[in-house]
Amino acid sequence: MTNKYIFYPGCSIQKNSRAYLDSMLEVQQPLDMQVQEIPDWNCCGATEYAAVHRTASYALVGRNLALAEQMKDGADTVVAACSACYLNLAKTDKYLRNDQKLNEQVNMALAAGGLHYNAGSVQIRHLLDVIVNDIGLEKIKKSVVKPLKGLRIAAYYGCMIVRPDPDKRWDSPEYPMALDKLMRALGAEVIDFPLKTHCCGGHMTQINPDTAYELIRRLVHSATEYKADMLVTLCPMCQLNLDAYQVEMNKALHTNYNMPILFFTQMMGIAFGKDPAALGFGKEFVNAAPALAKIGVSAPAGGEPPAAKAKKPEGLPMPQMPSQD
Repeated sequence: MTNKYIFYPGCSIQKNSRAYLDSMLEVQQPLDMQVQEIPDWNCCGATEYAAVHRTASYALVGRNLALAEQMKDGADTVVAACSACYLNLAKTDKYLRNDQKLNEQVNMALAAGGLHYNAGSVQIRHLLDVIVNDIGLEKIKKSVVKPLKGLRIAAYYGCMIVRPDPDKRWDSPEYPMALDKLMRALGAEVIDFPLKTHCCGGHMTQINPDTAYELIRRLVHSATEYKADMLVTLCPMCQLNLDAYQVEMNKALHTNYNMPILFFTQMMGIAFGKDPAALGFGKEFVNAAPALAKIGVSAPAGGEPPAAKAKKPEGLPMPQMPSQD
């Protein structure tokens, strides 16, 4: 029986995190899983917009939920692969269920575009959640043809997916185990990683690089101290920060870390015997090829990020609270 889901891609998975999307699509077939993308979806607003205009930010997310509700044909679960997208979709649905005034305001805004969302009509879940809890670890184990035996993996969740957890999807807000169990099902050795839910810095790389580099260093240092071969994550922002900015962090802090940062779906694809190039290997900035060679897998070599562009003297445009006039 095929498990069918409505898929909300989000912005980053289309470009910077293309390896995440490509590898997710590659592992669908062995898992008897099928996702259908929401047509004409829009940005979830990331983390900033809710601080600028509450009603507009939830209407922005609500539009995606309204479009998903129209797709309920054999599927009533919206799956997001990005932690920020998942959290925004989940909390918007919960707030619209519990706050009648906000529900009315959002649906008034949606009505301008001919849409309406009935709060609670779809479930909001993260990709990791449905793979571990719907597909199940036993089915995953049966799909493994190239066990990851010999790889030491740090399972990194980031800070957003398990907190605040509006629908109680995760076993712990501080030390979740779903990703750990999945990597073990693939044959890997999962290290004890105490910082698994600590922040990667988010957009701090653009606002305060010194703070960002220290947050990145703590995570990479911890994985290195525990002798991990790679750090595996489930969030595009986490992967981008730890991978693309690792070189910049090394330069700024005079360190020499070389920790590959990969998506969990890429490691699933390797264990399922998929072509590493089709899984997006080679697109990472910290080369993962040497780590994969430990288990006899030949992958395209990744490379360093391009030189950083000069920052504009006025800095980035920052959100501003609306005028009270």
